[in-house]
Amino acid sequence: MIPVTKPYLPSRERLDAYIDGIYERRWLTNNGPLMRQLTQRLEEYLGVENLLLVSNGTLALQIAYKALGISDENNALCPEAITTPFTFVATSSSLQWEGVKPVFADIDKHSWCLAPENIEAEITHNTRAIVPVHVFGNACDVEAIDKIARKHDFKVVYDASHAFGVDYNGESLLRWGDAATLSFHATKLFHTIEGGAIIFKRRDDFERAEKLISFGLVGPETIDGPGINAKMNEFQAAMGLCVLDEIHDNLKARKNIVEQYRSQLPSSIVQQQLHTEITTNYAYMPVVLNSEKQVIQLLDQLQKQGISARRYFSPSLNNAGFGNGTLMPISQDIASRILCLPLYVDLSVAELGNITKIVGEVVTL
Repeated sequence: MIPVTKPYLPSRERLDAYIDGIYERRWLTNNGPLMRQLTQRLEEYLGVENLLLVSNGTLALQIAYKALGISDENNALCPEAITTPFTFVATSSSLQWEGVKPVFADIDKHSWCLAPENIEAEITHNTRAIVPVHVFGNACDVEAIDKIARKHDFKVVYDASHAFGVDYNGESLLRWGDAATLSFHATKLFHTIEGGAIIFKRRDDFERAEKLISFGLVGPETIDGPGINAKMNEFQAAMGLCVLDEIHDNLKARKNIVEQYRSQLPSSIVQQQLHTEITTNYAYMPVVLNSEKQVIQLLDQLQKQGISARRYFSPSLNNAGFGNGTLMPISQDIASRILCLPLYVDLSVAELGNITKIVGEVVTL
């Protein structure tokens, strides 16, 4: 079986060395030395400050909303956040979990990211934030979104789960917004098995979130307020350090595979239009076919050959019980026709050639 993705597993010897240290110290969690080392190395690699490691990417979003005052249990009015319907369900479910109503604005048909020109029409007196997504690592129109946020005094939290290592105009894309969150799930380009991170613009927001992820504790016998347990443990950090050690080779292999796909796929296949000022991390291989019928046919033909692909993201979240019940025609259209093809570092030339051959046969039917 050829899966749509495979978790990247680094050198076993390198991982064993980190784990040996954990056994020697018997320090498994609670701000351990490997977690602190990973924090420092990620800030250096990504070119950011105020990076807070957490136990998964969904909690990263929830902690960001809480730290920035978007979710406020003392607010009598239900706060709202304008977001995209074309994303993984965690973007919306994390808002709803925190008592924030997700209100959708439609996406741009080329970038597949939240379209700034659609945001203003969805603003109400309850709007507190904008939560855009850098879809498949492609940059949102961050300047336009920032302009809207400053005009209305909204917070901006970028779901940057796919944007690890992406630069925009020579600086980390993660620097935009009041916060940007990352997922380090096992299937991601960079992972810690499970895990995530929040990058805050301001130090005081970072310090507030740091208390939140450890039960609200600020000392052994001092509680600053309500909190939750969202800490990253030392075994997660060990995996992250190993994966980071090998990130260059990982990116090089993925770039080669994506370039082969792009050269071999039929010209009728629609691919995401990337922002001209970003670097690419080759995290996914999404394609848009001519119709939903074609997607179903292709999935069937791939499955017969033992190849797994994924309708990612489908359905559009406004059709999945979230949001304000309005139609999102562009998101719904893209969601009905999109498919992510297999992409992982040891996908062979022959396997890739077989995949593109099957795609070509289906789209020319």
